[in-house]
Amino acid sequence: MADDVRTFFESLPSRVNPSKVAGMRNSYAFDVEGAGRWTVRVDDGTVNVSEGLEEADTTISASEDTFRQIVSGEQNPTTAYMTGKLKVRGDMGAAMKLQKLF
Repeated sequence: MADDVRTFFESLPSRVNPSKVAGMRNSYAFDVEGAGRWTVRVDDGTVNVSEGLEEADTTISASEDTFRQIVSGEQNPTTAYMTGKLKVRGDMGAAMKLQKLF
């Protein structure tokens, strides 16, 4: 299962529609329990992913299962946040823009 999450992050730059993230300049640190940690940087239409946690505008933490459910559309991210399954620290405005990536 951790390979699924790794594949998600490795393929993210090629899956994002550049027009959807044009003008967006944010960074996100993802701590996916049981799968790994990644930093995603969005810079005006370009998405870069690096393994490991780096300083970012927003840090998102979730279990591997919750993360997989969110990216597959089985779990609403707002509901996951409200029920404590998804934790967000930092810039909430940047966190709200994440829907443009997925």
